[in-house]
Amino acid sequence: MNPRFKRAVIKVGSNVIAGNDDGLDTAVMEGIVNQIADLHRSGMDVILVSSGAVASGKSTVRCDRKLDSVSARQLYSSVGQARLINRYYELFDRHGIVCGQVLTTKESLSTRDHYLNQMNCMTVMLENGVIPVVNENDTISVTELMFTDNDELSGMVASMMNAECLVILSNVDGIYNGDPRSSGSEVIAEIRPGDNISSYIGSEKSAFGRGGMLTKYRIASKVADEGIEVIIANGKTPDILEAVLGGLPANGIRCSRFLPSGKPISHVKKWIAHSEGFAKGRININEGAMAALTGNRASSLLPVGVVSVEGVFEKGDIVRIVSPDGRQIGVGKASMSSAKASETAGKKGGRPLIHYDYLYIE
Repeated sequence: MNPRFKRAVIKVGSNVIAGNDDGLDTAVMEGIVNQIADLHRSGMDVILVSSGAVASGKSTVRCDRKLDSVSARQLYSSVGQARLINRYYELFDRHGIVCGQVLTTKESLSTRDHYLNQMNCMTVMLENGVIPVVNENDTISVTELMFTDNDELSGMVASMMNAECLVILSNVDGIYNGDPRSSGSEVIAEIRPGDNISSYIGSEKSAFGRGGMLTKYRIASKVADEGIEVIIANGKTPDILEAVLGGLPANGIRCSRFLPSGKPISHVKKWIAHSEGFAKGRININEGAMAALTGNRASSLLPVGVVSVEGVFEKGDIVRIVSPDGRQIGVGKASMSSAKASETAGKKGGRPLIHYDYLYIE
């Protein structure tokens, strides 16, 4: 096998590996692990982001009383995560490969230092031949501290680890140009930078997870814009990973491929791009700043272009940048507190509120 990439992140959704007995479909999991093992042996770095803990725990624990959604998620994930990682460990061990568990939270990636610490953890695992199996720590991630779903987490991991490809395995073949249940609908095989196909996508969510195809499309578009190829495919299709990653003949396998943007983006900007969920405030800008930030030349956000400041934040916090018509156009790392930003808003001179190196325009 001759892999097309040196490093890839593979995300497995709950609907792919959910089963009827212990909540996990061992046959599907085994097929995915077998393919990852082949890719690993051929020299590819593989990071696995896997859902399934809550589904597994729900099939194992029987509650005598009704639990609220947060308590139920904490209970089921605490039991299910142990079952999930044990199953993966057993399956990889059959190939003589060691896997390791990486549990993370949105909060643990909210600062640059924590982000780099997480990156170092997975880097040292890969350097020593260990396959990271990543999942959100649902036992302590609740409400605003949660990722939208593991699609969002996988996008951040792919960006963080400088992966060349992100594969999102779902229970459908990809993004369709109509209702997937309709005989006339077809999978959109290729999405180029700048293509907007959101009108084709419904808002239905996964039966087991929190996400849906709209989330996958949003994450895939963002990651592809950072120069990483993204593939959405059916995880239940035999040899799907070897077909899309291993350079094997596709043999009619369908998938949706997001072609990567050719523009370079720094590692810091990649962190900024995925930090929207950590934003502590909002910067409303005028037309002049809007034109400067979205133009062809690199520009920082200067105080003179700021109309108003909302929220309370400190120097170094992530803030949203909002256009005159109320649209969020980007995020950035504030170089001053909200109090100082409010004081300098609309004034000429002074240092940038957000320097270009710490600014990501969507």
